[in-house]
Amino acid sequence: MNKKQNKNNTEMKNNKVLTAEEQSKLTPNKVIEILKRGNEAFADNRLALQNSIERVQNAVNGQHPEAVILSCIDSRVPVEDIFQCGIGDIFVARVAGNIVNPDILGSLEYACKVSGAKLIVVMGHEHCGAIKSAIDDVELGNITGLLSKIKPAVNQSKVNFKGETTSGNAAFVEKVCYANMELMVNEIRKNSPILKAMEDKGEIKIVGAIYGLESGKVEFFEKNKIKNIIEQLSIRFFS
Repeated sequence: MNKKQNKNNTEMKNNKVLTAEEQSKLTPNKVIEILKRGNEAFADNRLALQNSIERVQNAVNGQHPEAVILSCIDSRVPVEDIFQCGIGDIFVARVAGNIVNPDILGSLEYACKVSGAKLIVVMGHEHCGAIKSAIDDVELGNITGLLSKIKPAVNQSKVNFKGETTSGNAAFVEKVCYANMELMVNEIRKNSPILKAMEDKGEIKIVGAIYGLESGKVEFFEKNKIKNIIEQLSIRFFS
């Protein structure tokens, strides 16, 4: 993520977009490092102008993004800004509650198997309205079916929980948020043989993440670390 100075001395990203050759040399771990660095800059208010008309034009003939982020539609979660990414850097799939369904799976398979992305990030966030609605058993039009995909995380989080299992309990909402992140990561592995095979071969990684609305920081979680953090939340709040 090279940067330069414009005539007003404002920091600006290099207008060069990622090439197929550059993408092929990336590893999943390297992409995680890139995203972490971008998020650190965002959280520290070291912001750069991400796009220009030159970058738009450079991206016209193809795209070779380094990662695909599955995020909630929440307007307070500007995915590209959070990671200081510009046009062509990442794919972004957005749906309330960062849930997984066949259309999302197809999009993730396209991003990785067809277009070469090295990393899938399932990113939940603090104070998620979809999580709260699932906890409250909201039923309304097509929202009902969407929330049903989050309900297993709600039910799982109730096990051994000693406080109020309502959307008014911030601790419970947080636990469900993490449980939902883990659920959706597992749903990808379970329902996409293509992506699971790619992960098993080390071609990609599928990880979870949580974005802090107050801090602007993203915390990443790989496999066992997701389960560990959910257990720690139980100890911290509910034992």
